[in-house]
Amino acid sequence: MTGLSPLVIALCVGIVILAVLRAWQAIRAERGTQRGSAPGTGYHVIDASYHSGGGGGGQSYQFRVPRDPQEYARQFIPRGRK
Repeated sequence: MTGLSPLVIALCVGIVILAVLRAWQAIRAERGTQRGSAPGTGYHVIDASYHSGGGGGGQSYQFRVPRDPQEYARQFIPRGRK
């Protein structure tokens, strides 16, 4: 069994330190900012497209997500219980 060289160990430790510092910076930069969107009327339209890269292959679909939190929650109730 051979041991890892000190250079490889130092490189791994350096990468971990950089990743932790970057995560800390991202958390600080986003602190206090609002996420998501404000409740309201209407819908968000999300376009989900997939193209296989071949000749004419792929799929496209649009999802409509209600902006009203109560209407959004009702979508998760099973049909027999509505």
